[in-house]
Amino acid sequence: MAQSQTPVQGVYTCEDAKGRKLTSDRPIPECVDREQKVLNPSGTVKERVGPTLTAQERAAKDEKDKLELEERNRIAEEHRRDKALMVRYPNKAVHDQERAEALAQIQVVKQAATNRINELTAQRNKLNDEMEFYKRDPSKAPVYLRRQVEDNAQSVAVQKRFIAEQDDEIRRVNQRFDDELARLRQLWPTVTK
Repeated sequence: MAQSQTPVQGVYTCEDAKGRKLTSDRPIPECVDREQKVLNPSGTVKERVGPTLTAQERAAKDEKDKLELEERNRIAEEHRRDKALMVRYPNKAVHDQERAEALAQIQVVKQAATNRINELTAQRNKLNDEMEFYKRDPSKAPVYLRRQVEDNAQSVAVQKRFIAEQDDEIRRVNQRFDDELARLRQLWPTVTK
């Protein structure tokens, strides 16, 4: 423990490096590297003052204190998250229902993209019928028709990418709910205790 900035009132006593017992009414400079006792007027130990820390020791102590504080904050945050999780999902049925609702929302979006691909496929079939006349040399097709075919292909590609993104989202949602469920299985039994 470092010496306090304001000296404690009392009689300071210590044994210096040479083995001499020293006493004073204030911190003893010869004993800054060792513990000093502060005595009451009755001679009993009122307080113990640790050696003064070097800059390196202070830095190490500060770093240790900082790490301990971070660990306490991490644990407190983990407890806060666990408590919030328990409030949100008091049992497995509620958790399963919320998972189903989250996945259903993604499925609705995915189905809309699938419907759009079906519309684009029907549109492409009509464009293919028009392009039939230019089958031997598609470069002779009118610019507007070639542009429509190209736009259609790009739109289908966009929708397919969107569906793939929704599949990734389904995997992320399932992973999140699986992780939560694993943690909740540890927490739910503690509620009944």
